Amino acid sequence: MHLFELLKVTGPDLKPEHCKLHLATWNGEENPLDAFLAGNFDQWQCWQTKRNFEREFVIALIALPASNQWLFAGLYKSHGSEWKEEHRLHYYQLTPDISCSELEGRLVVNFSRTARQSYLNAENWAAEIKVAELKAEKLSIAEFPGYRNINLSKGELETIVRQSLESWRTALTNVAAVYVISDVQTGKLYVGSATGEGGLWQRWSCYATTGHGGNKELRELLRETGAKTADNFRFAVLEIADIHSSEKEVLRRESHWKEVLLTRQYGYNAN
Repeated sequence: MHLFELLKVTGPDLKPEHCKLHLATWNGEENPLDAFLAGNFDQWQCWQTKRNFEREFVIALIALPASNQWLFAGLYKSHGSEWKEEHRLHYYQLTPDISCSELEGRLVVNFSRTARQSYLNAENWAAEIKVAELKAEKLSIAEFPGYRNINLSKGELETIVRQSLESWRTALTNVAAVYVISDVQTGKLYVGSATGEGGLWQRWSCYATTGHGGNKELRELLRETGAKTADNFRFAVLEIADIHSSEKEVLRRESHWKEVLLTRQYGYNAN
């Protein structure tokens, strides 16, 4: 089944020639999937550098990690745009079309685009966009997966902290830990630790808020390269300890991981 065959079940009058496809991908600063999970995608999409949505409808598809797979973020009706001089951007008045709301965050399609263009006239590509999966539930931040399975983007961490998701907050509050931050842009690593009251939750909440977590090295990195550099960070746990473990022991394990991962020589750790 093709995308438009499915969309016409709920919106029989929808025609490809009235639609613009928005292939939302990493723009060098923000990941639209993070914006979707945080509930901010609608606003994220409204700001455009050019007049990209000059059709009645916009179909938003967000790139997924799997090759050539896209998440249906919604069907939007465009009411025109306004140039915002202070931002040097066009702001579109886009309203979600409720006829397709049940598919938002659930529908996954296969589409192999032949170029890097992100704004396509739908009638030229309708036959190429095929339904791959209809998830039982809308894509969202999953329940806490266990310490060994944590692999969070900065955007996902911000969402977890902002929404204070209970399973994550409970699990991270009750442990001391040694963790690693990976910079996906440079490949460099930073190893840190969390001890004391609030455990790993308190420590990572600081990263979600500031990007650098108060670390001297990371603060200097963001000062030199800009706060948006923190959006390249991913967070994982190397090992956990009882919340009552001595700080000395946790720091000893932190030093061990710095040696193993060579983060003093090639990463962001200074000592």
